Amino acid sequence: MVENKDNKNCCGCEACVQKCPKKCISLVQDKEGFWYPHVDESLCIGCKLCDKVCPYNEKSEFSLSKSEEKLFAYKNDSSDILKESSSGGAFTELATCIIEQGGVVYGAAFKDDWSVHHICIDNIEGLKKLRGSKYVQSNIEDCYIDAEKKLQKGRMVLFTGTPCQILGLKNFLRKDYPKLLTVDFICHGVPSPGIWKRYLDEEFGKEETCRLQAADGKNTVLNSSLNAKSPIGDIKFRDKTDGWEKYRFVVRRKSAVKADKNSVLLSDIHRDNPFMKGFLSDIYLRPSCYNCPAKKGRSGSDIQMADFWGIREVDRKFYSSKGVSMLIVHTQKGMDFLNKMKGWIKQIDEQVELLNQSYSHCAIPHPRREEFFYRVDNEDLISVINELTKQKITERVYFYIRVCLKYFRINHFINKMKAKWERK
Repeated sequence: MVENKDNKNCCGCEACVQKCPKKCISLVQDKEGFWYPHVDESLCIGCKLCDKVCPYNEKSEFSLSKSEEKLFAYKNDSSDILKESSSGGAFTELATCIIEQGGVVYGAAFKDDWSVHHICIDNIEGLKKLRGSKYVQSNIEDCYIDAEKKLQKGRMVLFTGTPCQILGLKNFLRKDYPKLLTVDFICHGVPSPGIWKRYLDEEFGKEETCRLQAADGKNTVLNSSLNAKSPIGDIKFRDKTDGWEKYRFVVRRKSAVKADKNSVLLSDIHRDNPFMKGFLSDIYLRPSCYNCPAKKGRSGSDIQMADFWGIREVDRKFYSSKGVSMLIVHTQKGMDFLNKMKGWIKQIDEQVELLNQSYSHCAIPHPRREEFFYRVDNEDLISVINELTKQKITERVYFYIRVCLKYFRINHFINKMKAKWERK
């Protein structure tokens, strides 16, 4: 029976909830705003299927060796798709290939209350709901069960998600399906859904935050919902109006008048927005993100995506201010789909770890994380975020030194020399 004695050993993939034959596992939100499985012991039959599918209780059978990795840079050939995509538009191209073959695509989308959940899409137009980054943990709901049914009927399926969600899917299915393509991304970590709702309420709801009682009887900071009069019509975590590398967090107004559809409620450079500052400083990531079981390609995905932030260091000619995707191909199936993709593709002879540390390294907890969750119970969320994530002068200097090293390609050279030294 799955137990949560230590929250750092539950990634919230929900595989246990969907695998339980008695449906005796439900999700309960804790005081930090994350969802965890809770077992109704009166219904449990002790089959231990929940334990078997848990990414933390069983080593994945689908782990792949580094020798199977192939690294590519990708740019979509549609300027419109590039504009709407977080990086180089690789997801849209892969998803289009699947749908054109009569398949379906699973991915993260916003709900009416701007929380995030997984949905299934079977048409090209619907892909806009899945396009673009959502820096909040997505609720899988019953998508593992639904995907399995479609695969058993012989339908092509593209399942996208975080590495732990793909690992959860693989463990849930317990077998490989020829018509299943799994795609994850290099993950920094997932922020609290409860903190996300609280942020939206304080920034746009302008009403007193509701507090629900957590399972243990303590107050939670969470689950305030914007009321029906919410002004929000669209949210983009990665608006590229100013370019790919200068992306902005943008919230647009909801309006029945088409002429007003682009009215902007808020537009912040990502590093200046309170919610993004908290996310990027690792202060309210899920505890399991500091102990991730799916780093270094261990999710078993066919293809892994990321922003190719280091593209100028390895190939200046391929760089585009509109965005470039990094694709790490783990399997022959992934390679077969890569060969079907339209757009600009180039293989890169570099080690992934040198270009993106999050590929192999877990996030490190913010030193004031515990203080953060203690204080937001009684204080204004945005004020607490701004105070606890304020950079010292030395940290700012360090940041600009890193930018200069990266621009002049010195950082990449140092990393390569360090890797060679470690291999000796």
